[in-house]
Amino acid sequence: MAVSGWFVALVAFGIVPIVLTGEPGVLALWLLFAIALGLIDMALAVSVRALRFERTAPDRVRLGETTSTQLRITNPSRRPLRAIVRDGWQPSAGAHSNRARLSVPSRERRELTTVLTPVRRGTREAAHVTVRSFGPLRLIARQTTVNLPGSFTVLPPFNSRKHLPSRLARLRELDGATSVMIRGQGTEFDSLRDYVRGDDVRSIDWRATARRSELVVRTWRPERDRRVVIVVDSGRTSAARIENEPRIDTAFESALLLAALASSAGDHVDFIIYDRRVRARVQGAVGPDLLSKMVNSMAPVQPELIEMDWNAVPKLVRQATTQRALVVLATTAESPGASRGLLAMLPQLTAKHTVVVASVSDPSIADATRDRSNRDAVYLAGAAERALLDQSRVVTAINQFGASVVARRPSDLPLALADHYIALKAAGKL
Repeated sequence: MAVSGWFVALVAFGIVPIVLTGEPGVLALWLLFAIALGLIDMALAVSVRALRFERTAPDRVRLGETTSTQLRITNPSRRPLRAIVRDGWQPSAGAHSNRARLSVPSRERRELTTVLTPVRRGTREAAHVTVRSFGPLRLIARQTTVNLPGSFTVLPPFNSRKHLPSRLARLRELDGATSVMIRGQGTEFDSLRDYVRGDDVRSIDWRATARRSELVVRTWRPERDRRVVIVVDSGRTSAARIENEPRIDTAFESALLLAALASSAGDHVDFIIYDRRVRARVQGAVGPDLLSKMVNSMAPVQPELIEMDWNAVPKLVRQATTQRALVVLATTAESPGASRGLLAMLPQLTAKHTVVVASVSDPSIADATRDRSNRDAVYLAGAAERALLDQSRVVTAINQFGASVVARRPSDLPLALADHYIALKAAGKL
């Protein structure tokens, strides 16, 4: 049961007879009259339990995109339904307005549309629908909550895909240049051409030379079946929000752009989300199927408030490939204490693989070092300088172990990681 503002106004109107007659007993009679009228009005309201509900929700939507869900309410009774309906989506589903007035004539059906703009990845759910059914006078309503589950999956946004065409063009240019520049063992044969002074004699094709009676050399290009293993840290440090975005979401965005680029270049991509157990794994997928499986595996994963187990990472990489590979570790490289496990594990990976550590940097730390306006700002600037010094120490240690670091703010990290991958291709390290 719910009391409306009209009922409150009706009760308050009872002050008028008291002022006119001066008899307090009139108020009691007025209250009895108002309650009786309200109960009669509630009895004439349609029972919520007699209504029939159907829900239609989207299957998947990208984070930040707007979608809608439909709620159909059928009134099988002989009286018209006058109601306020609240569709119970959780706040992170981003309902623009989840309450609406609805009138459903007898034995008819009406549809209520709720516009949603989700603000978090994962499964967004609605558990119930609450209906407040009024009588003809709208004094006292019947209110009931009906269980009506519904859900949809919010995928990573992959906003950085707008950079993919330009990076693919650079890869195609690189492929054309390296077919002539790179010669020797361990690369993929491309074509034959006449010998030029300065060419490596080991690249001479003696059979072709015998057929043509002049020196002919083989040209090579980088192999197109290299391995790329992306490991995303889903431990406690990935839950921190930088520029209103969790670190793990930035890592997913970077992994998607790198995977799309590497797959287009002909490389095999393996993707793993790990903290102390494997949260998601994608292996053996190529082309569009790769990105589809990656976004589906990313969607339900949330950071776990536990420490990352770096000792298990070399084994995970061995399970993915026994060949030399580019191993990308999407994690936090800031404080020496938090990076101790990472630094202890790195020599095992760099002994066989090319390792890149992709880390999100917080621009507010650098901004804090420039403010000296008051005493509090000076203390904050000192703390920020110390944090930057710790970051520099961690980056230096990672470089000494033979790995490289790509650290950028959230909006820049995906593109910086893609450019680093292209630079490794250009240098012949992949």
